[in-house]
Amino acid sequence: MRLDVLFVNGRFTTLDPERPHATRLGVFAGRIAGLDEELDGLRADRVVDLRGAPVVPGFNDAHHHLSLRGQRMRELDLSADAVRTLDELYAKVAERAAELPEDAWVIGTGYDQNKLGAHPTRTALDAVSGGRPVWLRHCSAHMGVANTAAFARMGFTDLRQVPDVPGGTVGRDADGLPDGLLAEQAQELADRVLRPIAFEDFVAAIGLASRAAAAEGLTSFTEPGIGAGLVGNGAADLAAFQAARERGLLLQRATLMPGAPNLHETGAFEPGREWFGLDLGVRTGIGDEWLAVGPVKLFADGSLIGLTAAMCCDYAGDPGNRGSLQEEPEVLRGFILRAHRFGWQVAAHAIGDRAIDIVLDAYEAAQAEHPRPDVRHRIEHCAVTSREQVARIARLGVVPVPQARFISEIGDGMLRALGPERAKGCYRQRSFLEAGIELPGSSDCPVVAGAPLLGIHDLVNQRTASGAPFNPEEALTPLQALRAYTVGSAYAVHEEHRKGTLSRGKLADFVVLSEDLLTVPPTRIGGITVLATVVGGDIVHDIAGLAG
Repeated sequence: MRLDVLFVNGRFTTLDPERPHATRLGVFAGRIAGLDEELDGLRADRVVDLRGAPVVPGFNDAHHHLSLRGQRMRELDLSADAVRTLDELYAKVAERAAELPEDAWVIGTGYDQNKLGAHPTRTALDAVSGGRPVWLRHCSAHMGVANTAAFARMGFTDLRQVPDVPGGTVGRDADGLPDGLLAEQAQELADRVLRPIAFEDFVAAIGLASRAAAAEGLTSFTEPGIGAGLVGNGAADLAAFQAARERGLLLQRATLMPGAPNLHETGAFEPGREWFGLDLGVRTGIGDEWLAVGPVKLFADGSLIGLTAAMCCDYAGDPGNRGSLQEEPEVLRGFILRAHRFGWQVAAHAIGDRAIDIVLDAYEAAQAEHPRPDVRHRIEHCAVTSREQVARIARLGVVPVPQARFISEIGDGMLRALGPERAKGCYRQRSFLEAGIELPGSSDCPVVAGAPLLGIHDLVNQRTASGAPFNPEEALTPLQALRAYTVGSAYAVHEEHRKGTLSRGKLADFVVLSEDLLTVPPTRIGGITVLATVVGGDIVHDIAGLAG
């Protein structure tokens, strides 16, 4: 056999217990043909000298909105790095509005009221937008703010006609008129006129974000929500990902979660029985190593920093507010049972402890009524949990998908929302591992930065942006954090048999780093540089000049 490419002179951390380290790795047909002595006597069409650099398995983000990231990269940046006060935000909106045609939308993204002091308001946006419609998305993607012209585009020239929306909140002023804030399902009022974006624009957004993610060492990801739903775009989202892959724009391996509204009765599949899911019986697992349909994504509750996640107790400093569910418990339960019965892995967005209990009840009931082996239903975020809930998650074989990067970027806001005692159960990591759970690594990008090294940094260091300790007792070792972003994320979508470790027969996906993240001082992990990203043996990002 002749290898396609041979990588030599590297310091490979394989995460394979049978061969933890290697210096050479051979690739044939996109897979690892062997390491070190297994390659003796083999020739290669190409030899790449890694110059002694450390190498780890490719990073895999278990919850990364790649398409939304690409869209946001072309919108007005209102993140904490770009604006520090509401006055600066309004100035940015005015500047962007002046650059646009009179009938164009001003779309901004990434603001955080916890850092600005308050949400923007409809009337203040009216004053700076020059009559143009404005829609500003919150960093969490669980709410946004519209101005008067935007409400008119939604069909409400009389603001008194703006309705309440089940599963959402329309903010109102003292006169009962909308103050601009639309939370959770109320965002549909804006989405129905802003989505879907043009097909080619959506494909371009995928490509734009994919290049950025490759520079961060990302080789695989799971996109939590395509099609109809809170975070999807439109009916052709899967086709857009296919087009991006065919055109060479999608550089990572993608697992796509259809949003729950996309599942429906599709007709008889045998006498007297109707199929529930996607047309033609499409369900979790269809696809290949590059593009596959994963779990179905549903929303049980909202946002922690937005104070809309469904909690068992009041938010700190906000008496009477325990958040809310996006659907009634019986509706959530009914959907989960039906999706489970028809072969779907289910991924439920549940942040608050009340929402988590409801989801766990439904998962347990589904498995009792229709037993399936090794289902691995998921709880996306799984933010606020008791010790009893952790034990139950382990017993049921459920996969929690928390986001470590929240600690740095929005951790101060989460601590304020919960108070010191309840914050001890917020975004557990070590507790899940100690319960025997395979923990995935994820970011929820673009809610926060998507670079896996930043997520690994926060898994280890547990410090907020202000420098405050978050949950030090939940800190992981660098090795545990690396495993989460490789093996753990592969496990979350039933792919640990082909990725996560650098072993013979697995996919040749790996990352070349400037320093060894397992040996540098923990506080320096986030500053490590990705020198090269390799997917299937092909170098898709290269600042070290390895390809030349």
